[in-house]
Amino acid sequence: MTPADRGTQALARKRLLPDGQQRFGAHMSIAGGLHQALELGRKTGCDCIQIFVKNQRQWRAPPLTQDQVHAWQKALAESAIRPVIAHSTYLINLASPDDRLWQRSIDAFTDELERCERLRVTALVIHPGAHLGQGVDWGIARVARALDAIHDRTRGFAVKTTLETTAGQGSCLGSRFDQLAAVIEHAREPDRIRVCVDTCHIFAAGYDLSSSQGYAATMADLARHIGLDRIVAFHLNDSLSPAGCHKDRHEHIGRGHLGRSAFRHLLNDPRFLGLPMILETPKGQDTRGRDLDSVNLATLRRLVASVKTCPTGAGNADPPTPPAARPIDK
Repeated sequence: MTPADRGTQALARKRLLPDGQQRFGAHMSIAGGLHQALELGRKTGCDCIQIFVKNQRQWRAPPLTQDQVHAWQKALAESAIRPVIAHSTYLINLASPDDRLWQRSIDAFTDELERCERLRVTALVIHPGAHLGQGVDWGIARVARALDAIHDRTRGFAVKTTLETTAGQGSCLGSRFDQLAAVIEHAREPDRIRVCVDTCHIFAAGYDLSSSQGYAATMADLARHIGLDRIVAFHLNDSLSPAGCHKDRHEHIGRGHLGRSAFRHLLNDPRFLGLPMILETPKGQDTRGRDLDSVNLATLRRLVASVKTCPTGAGNADPPTPPAARPIDK
């Protein structure tokens, strides 16, 4: 066994949860109360979930009450869903050149980290931000300074700041792995920062993982720049648009340009066992009245069960389903 093989096995063991299963879930609504997301996740068939910890369309929200925290803790203790991660509001821009909006973003993300800490949420996912014409290097330094200020205000917190890969639309940072690596390198406390990989985003950014060769090259680049031990979650989304389009357009699993083979490679990669694999695919019901999250979760589980060869080998590829075949009725 080579050192690389031993490292892969050690990483898999560290991440493997007690039941030895891959962890699948979806972003769940908090309508009616944060604790309702856990029950909704159970009904949908989730092993893990992602939530917002406040209204994602507003900068401010009332502080969590003790009753809300108690209801959440009770529901969590009674639930088998693990882990729970959160996504920050989309209003936040830690790279903003506007000092007022930059400070407001720092305050908002600090507040959400505080909420996560009270709720025992393990990771708070955030898009790095958009430099709005100031340049990539300037934006990277701006994000790092914001994270330093945020981490100074949240000393001792267990929840991890988790940077998400992006599609690279406009001036958004994080479409290349080296950009995320640079933010982490510039921050004073890199150990508090983790990364969430979105399959649609990296595909749209130009990492074509739809083939076995492309998947292997993408993961090698990810390991080289960021390190696989820093990855704490994946967002599983097919892409309505082709590779390199820089358009953030999520599609149902196997119904976009990524195709099922890309997900088969990822879900059967032993290096990522035990990590939360979270759907952010379109919500609703199919023409047969089935919940679309449940349908997509069933597809993911079949892709694990159907593997016959090494996930990074060439023998497992199949062509993507054309985007025209969007209805999920199979």
